Amino acid sequence: MRGARISKDQVEHIAELAHIELTEEEKNLFTEQFNRILEFFEKIDSVDTKGIPPTYHVFDLVNVFRKDEAEEPLPKESVLKNAPRREENFFKSPRII
Repeated sequence: MRGARISKDQVEHIAELAHIELTEEEKNLFTEQFNRILEFFEKIDSVDTKGIPPTYHVFDLVNVFRKDEAEEPLPKESVLKNAPRREENFFKSPRII
């Protein structure tokens, strides 16, 4: 990736493929932004990562789910107390069809 640069012609080609019309100002702006992004990738590539194991997630997460154990259900009145509409012991939703 070293030295890779995006030209204004390439930006125009990408815009054409995406059926996007760009002004000259936007073409210049995107050309500059794409090249800055490539420069950041070059900086990342320059970091010495020998001996560092690959990571798949930035946090060392283990199973974060609670155990799947049967529990006593909540009382119906407690579950339905904030329901905007209800009918007997059920939530009532607006008719869709």
